[in-house]
Amino acid sequence: MKKKIFYILSFYTVLTVLGSCTKLNEEILDETSSTGTTDKEIAEGILAPVYAILPGLFQHTQYFALQEISTDEAILPYRGGTDWGDNGIYISLHKHETTSSDPNVRNVWNNITQGISRAVLALHTLPTSKDPNAALFIAEARGMRAYYNLLCLDLFGIAFIKDDLNNNSTILRGNDAIEYIKSELLAIEPVVRDDTGPGRITKAAVWGLLARLHLQSAVYRDIYASTFNFTGEDMDKVVEYCDKIINSGKFALSPEYFEVFDDANHTNKELIFAVDQRADLNGHNRMAYFSLSGDQFPLPQYPAANGTDGPGITSDFYHTWRDAYAPVDPAAADGRFFKQNLGIYTNPADTCVAAADFYINRGILRGQQYGLIRQNGVFLKCASGDMLVGPLYNVTRSRPDLPVNFTEQIDFTLAGSNYNNGYRVEKYEFSRGSKSGRNFGEHDIIILRLADIYLMRAEAKLRKGGGEAQALADVNTIRASRTARIVPPALTEMNLDLLYRERGFELYWEDVRRTDMIRFGKYEGTWTEKTNSDPQKRVFPIPQNAIDGASNLPGYLVQNPGY
Repeated sequence: MKKKIFYILSFYTVLTVLGSCTKLNEEILDETSSTGTTDKEIAEGILAPVYAILPGLFQHTQYFALQEISTDEAILPYRGGTDWGDNGIYISLHKHETTSSDPNVRNVWNNITQGISRAVLALHTLPTSKDPNAALFIAEARGMRAYYNLLCLDLFGIAFIKDDLNNNSTILRGNDAIEYIKSELLAIEPVVRDDTGPGRITKAAVWGLLARLHLQSAVYRDIYASTFNFTGEDMDKVVEYCDKIINSGKFALSPEYFEVFDDANHTNKELIFAVDQRADLNGHNRMAYFSLSGDQFPLPQYPAANGTDGPGITSDFYHTWRDAYAPVDPAAADGRFFKQNLGIYTNPADTCVAAADFYINRGILRGQQYGLIRQNGVFLKCASGDMLVGPLYNVTRSRPDLPVNFTEQIDFTLAGSNYNNGYRVEKYEFSRGSKSGRNFGEHDIIILRLADIYLMRAEAKLRKGGGEAQALADVNTIRASRTARIVPPALTEMNLDLLYRERGFELYWEDVRRTDMIRFGKYEGTWTEKTNSDPQKRVFPIPQNAIDGASNLPGYLVQNPGY
C-alpha cells in the first residue's frame, strides 16, 4: 500500500516536515521507508513545495479573477443584490478601479512571492543532495522561479532576483526583467527532461514560456506605451520555440475540445504545462463550480455539490461568437462553444437518466437549465430508479419562482444582477471522482497547451508581416482538429483582429484574456460596465502591506503609477 510522502524542507540547518503537497513523477512516488527518508525522498521533498504554490494561485478568486474578471470575458455582479458583494472588489476589478488593499491582489502577490521564495530555498538546499536527480530538480526549481517572476512581471510590472538567502532581492523592471527571465529559462533548457509530464517544468514548457515571453516583450519593455514595438527578432524567437514544440511530435490537438478540460486531462496530449490537480494531489476543482447556478447539481451521489452563482460572460464577449457565425447559432457552428450532454434540452420527454449517465452540459450555458431536482436535501427519482431530470429553479436562493434561465443581460444594475443573469461557463469538468466535485478535483488547470502554441506562432507571423497565409493555416489547423462533434468552418482570411477573436474562441476562461487584451491594444476599451481608459491600469497595484513591510528600505518597493 502506498503511503503518503512527507516532504522535508531544509531552511538553513532546520528540517521542517510538511504535509503532502504534490507528487513529482508521472507515477506514484515510492513508499516512504519505514526506517527513515531516502536521499530521493528528501530531494523530491525539497522541490515539491515549489510546485505546491500553484493550486492556490490558480483558485477562482486569485489568478483567474485578475486575468478574467478584469476583462470583457467575465463579470461578477452582486447576485441578488448581496451575494458575491465582497466589499465591491469584483465590481472594482471589472471597472479597473482596483486598489492596493484588494485582498485578491494581495493573495496573488503573496502566492507569487512565496513561490519565488520556495524556489530560492530549494536552490539553496538541493546542491547538497546526494540524489542522482538533484541537478534536474535544481533546474526545475530555477524554471519555476522564472515562471513565478514572469507572472509577477505580467501582473505587477516587476521581477525579483534573489540567489542568496541572506541578501535582499534585486527588483527589475522592463527589459532588465525580460532578459533575466529569459536567461534563467535558457540556462535550464539543456537540463530539464521531456518525459516528466505536464505538471512539471519540461523542455516543451521552457520553449512555451520563452515563446510567451518573447511575444509579450514589447509590452513588458514599455507597459504604458500608446503603441507597442513588436520586433522582428522577438517574433522570430516566438516562431522558433513554437516550431520546436510542434515539430517534437510529443503533442497533439484533441478531437474533442472539452476532453482537454476533463477530469482525466493529465494524459491529454494537448497539455504542455499545467497545475497538477489529480485527486490524490489534494487539488481543488474550483473552476468547475464557480460560474454554475446554486441550483445546478452535477453529481447524483452528492446532493450538496452545486454551483456558486459566480461570474458570467459579458454580453460583449458573447456577441463576438454571435456575430462571427450569424445567422447560424454559435452552438451549431462551433463545437468549442457548447456541448450538450443531457437529452432533455432537445427532447422534453427525456426526463429519466441513469445516475452513471448523468453529465451536465459543457461550454457556454444559455437559457433554461435542466438538471437533478432536489427536495429536502435529496434528489427525486423516477419509478425506474433513475434520476429525475427537469427544469431548475433558484430554490437554494429562496427564489423558487425564479427559473434558472440564464439571460444574455448581466451588469451591475438591479435588473442585470439577479441569480439568473448572464450566460455561464462550464469548461472544466465538474469532478465525478472527488469527494464532492467542489474540491479534491482531478483535472489539471492548463498553463500552456498546444493550441496556444499554434496561435502564438500565427500571431508572431502576422506581427512580423507577410505571414498571413501561414497564420491562416495555423488557425485552421486548430479548427480542423476538433472533429469529434461540430467542426468549426475554415477561415478564408487572417489578420490581427481575427486572430484576437480566435484566441477568445479557443482560450476563453483560461487565464490569458487580460494579457491578450493589453497586447492587442484592447484593454482600455469599453465593455459592459467598464469605461475606464487609463493605461496605468494595465498592471495591478503592489499590495500596500508589501510596501509597508519594506518601509525600512527606502525606495526599495515603489507603488506602480496610478495607485
